[in-house]
Order: sequence, then C-alpha cells, then structure tokens
Amino acid sequence: MNRKTLVLPAVVGLLAPVLAACGGSDGGSGGGDAIVVGTTDRFTAAEDAPAPLDPAYSYDVGGWNILRQTVQTLMVQPRGDGEPVPEAAEKCGFTDTGNERYACTLRDGLKFANGDPVTAADVKYSIERALAIKGDTGVFALLSTIDTIETQGDREVIFHLNTADATFPFKLSTPVAGIVNPDDYEKNKLRDGFQVDGSGPYTMKAEVKDNELVKAVFTKNPNYKGALKVNNDQVELVSYTDADAMEAAIEKGDIDVMTRSMTPAQIKKLSDASGGDIDLVEMPGLEIRYLGFNTDAPSVKNKAVRQAMAQLINRNELVNNVYGTQAEPLYSLVPASITGHSNSFFNEYGDPSVSKAKSLLTAAGITTPVKLTLNYTTDHYGSATKSEFEQLQKQLNDSGLFDVDIKGTLWKTFNPAERKGEYDVYGMGWFPDFPDADNFLAPFLDKDNTLGSPYANSKIINTLIPESRREADRLSAAESLTDIQDIVAKDVPLLPLWQGKQYIAARDDIVGTAYAINSSSSLQLWELSRGTSG
Repeated sequence: MNRKTLVLPAVVGLLAPVLAACGGSDGGSGGGDAIVVGTTDRFTAAEDAPAPLDPAYSYDVGGWNILRQTVQTLMVQPRGDGEPVPEAAEKCGFTDTGNERYACTLRDGLKFANGDPVTAADVKYSIERALAIKGDTGVFALLSTIDTIETQGDREVIFHLNTADATFPFKLSTPVAGIVNPDDYEKNKLRDGFQVDGSGPYTMKAEVKDNELVKAVFTKNPNYKGALKVNNDQVELVSYTDADAMEAAIEKGDIDVMTRSMTPAQIKKLSDASGGDIDLVEMPGLEIRYLGFNTDAPSVKNKAVRQAMAQLINRNELVNNVYGTQAEPLYSLVPASITGHSNSFFNEYGDPSVSKAKSLLTAAGITTPVKLTLNYTTDHYGSATKSEFEQLQKQLNDSGLFDVDIKGTLWKTFNPAERKGEYDVYGMGWFPDFPDADNFLAPFLDKDNTLGSPYANSKIINTLIPESRREADRLSAAESLTDIQDIVAKDVPLLPLWQGKQYIAARDDIVGTAYAINSSSSLQLWELSRGTSG
C-alpha cells in the first residue's frame, strides 16, 4: 500500500483537494462504531477565559473546530475550499452594486437540535449578541462592518454594512456568526464552560476533568438541515497532552485519526514508511507563524530594534533545522498561495545580514547587545515550537547584537497574558478564518485587533483596508493589499517566519480524510466514515 496521500493545490489562491493515493477516497458507511479522532488541542476554562466555546468569545482553531460541528452559520466553506456557499441559508447575496447590503433567506423548516424553529430573529440576536459582548479575544471585529441587521418575516435577514465589504460572505461562514438559541445564550453574558447548542450537523456532549475538556462526543443531529452531507453517526474528539501520547493511541488502535499537531519526526516517520495500516495525508496549508511585538514596550518601542531582528533572522535555516520539508519560509503575513501576497520582507531586507542590522541599530542610537525575552506557548502549536525558539535565540545571539532569553508558558496562561500586553516579544500562529488576504492583515492591523496590539497605522486602518474590501475581484485589491504588506515590513509590528503544510493520519479503514480538514485547518468531521480505502 502507498502510505501517503497528497492533496494538491488546483490553482494559486484556491486550494482544492485532489486524491493521489489511498486513505482519502469517498465512500464508506455512516454506520458502525464511533470514529475516534485525536488532537493535541487543549480546551481549558479558566478565570481569564471562562467561556472557551461561546461563539461570541472563542477565537482559536481548537475552539472553532468544535463550534463548526455544532453551531450552524448562514454560509459555509465548500468541500475543497473556494467561495462560501449557503448553509443555514437557502440563498445569500449582495443586493446593491456597492457591496454594502447583503441579504439571506433561511432554509424552510430549519430547527435547532432541540426541535425549536430557527428564525431570522435568532440570526439577528446571535450576531448582535457577539457585537454587544465584545469578547476580549477580539473575535467580534470580524463583524465590524455591520451597521444594522433587519429582518423581514421569519426567514429574511438583511445586513446593512457601514462600508463596502466584499469579504462579508466569508465572515458569515465563521463561528462568531453562528446561530444560537436565545433560550441557551444570554444576550449580554458569555456562556461559561463547555456546553454548546445549535443547529449544526452534530450535537456535542463534553467530558470534563479539572476544568479541561478531555473528550467531545459528537452525535449526528437528526434535526440538521443544511448543505453538508454527514457520513457518520458519531465522532469522538479526544484531547491528548502531547503528540507522543496521540501517536501511541493510534498505533494501539484507541483512536482512528490523528490531527494537529503531529511532530515533524512523526510526520517524517509516517511519510517514509511503507506498508502498515496507518496512512498519512499531506495537503497545502495556510497556517503561518510569526513574532508579535508590544510596540509600546521600552525594549522594542524603537522600530530599529524590530527592523534589526527582521534583518537578522534566517528563515531558510530556521525551517530546515526544525521543520524540514513540512514548512516554507514566509516573507509576508499573507501566505504565498493567497491572491494578493507580496514578498515585502524580502524586498525590504534581502538576505540576512549582521552588518545591515548593526547599521540600523547604530543609526537609531541603540546600545547593543539588546536584551530581550522571546515568549512562546509550550502546548498550543506543537512540541517543535521550543526547538524553533531555540533556533531564533541562537541566530539573534550569534549576531552579537542581541542578548536573548526564551520562555515557554502554557497556552491557558500565555494567551491572556499576551492580550494584556505582558510580553514584549511573543510567538504566535494564525489559522485563517477564511482564505483571503484580508484575513491575514485586518485581524492584526485594524481597529480592535485580536492581539490587543497598540500598533495602529491610520493609512492602513482608514484607507487601505477599506479600499481592499471594495473589490469583489480580489486581484483588483492587490495594490492596496501590497501597500499594507509593505508598511508592515517597514514598521515590523509583526515579523512573519514560515507557513506550514497540513497533515492528518488515519487507520486505513477510515475514508474521507482528504476532506476532513480544509486549508484553514478547520476540521470537517462529517466527511469521515468507515470503509475500504484503496
């Protein structure tokens, strides 16, 4: 058996699965035992983050991967990516030439899992609730172009936007726009804990230990009515403390599928192996990693310090030493496969150079070595993160221009601390909300940015982002998008490092794996079933 399935991009800027080997074909049966999926994502309810699964609060890939199974949205990313299509809606579209009025008609007979009807008023309630609560994760900012929401009868919803926004259909496919039942979700208060209710393809039962969700049991929702075909009756998502424990579970047969995050060594082992009963699926990804800066912090307030780091870091060396062929150097916040991408950091800094970095610091009157601590999370982006930061530390310190320490922290502490501005320099990843250049720029650079960053560039906020959103043809937005990327390269409020491929491993009686995760790293558990791969 060929152990590796490749899922390849069809065109630049649009990622579509193409099956090249076993482990991802259609077919199989919806019956049988529950399909068990392993993940290293951690789901913790804490004082600083008491509502990890409320659509008005959740803004990380793990939480969204639970919400996408349970809470229905008006639009959804189609199989193989591309433009979003109606989901809870029967139809949606702009009704004006300026992309400022967007109307949706709900499917007839739509119900929540408990049997209550889903109405236009529920859609209005859900989205206005997220905007009103203004969760400190910043997820509400995805809906910031909404001015007012109008309903006409039980099935018509009309969004009046405060500015043109060609990306709005994508935003309606994200969990923050998920439809919730007012009986389950208070208007001005987050729903603490791990209960989730909606009208999506599954209901969810949480198994919780010490304020952590250790298993989510998804059961097919008999009242579901939407665009998705559900190929199984039940899926269990099990959270593991690390990738080694997850690997042991799939080898033993305790789980059927292994998702994010596998280690580089595990991926290489599965990729190189021949025979056996575990198949690896490799596909393009839009995950990026970057360094963020608290631009008000004394150590990095002078942009010459940030520019010098951009001039020194050797992305090729970093990727080769830590991730090998599983990642690629990135010279912009926008991945290379997305329309509007520009290699702005390479254009600005060229190859790594100690002498150029020294000149930047000298011209700004910065005393060297510059003392910094690079902060990273130990349990959210995979075990290779530590090695990555050791490489960054070595590169910066070997220049003689920096004196860098590194510090790892659990995500449950790291994430709120970053948003509070407690770190001068920190490492983050981004799994896009939708595959458009706007979503790699606006969440970090617009008002109410998700990082809580003090960096604010008026040209980006007031001119360039609005300009880019006026263009329904995203190629026509390229000039504005390039200008944004060039400003980021000059000011360095964020420093892109690499973009990664995606992997999923499954026992060879599981089919549908080629579509079980999309380019934005969103799990689509409804695609999985038991059958015979070939």
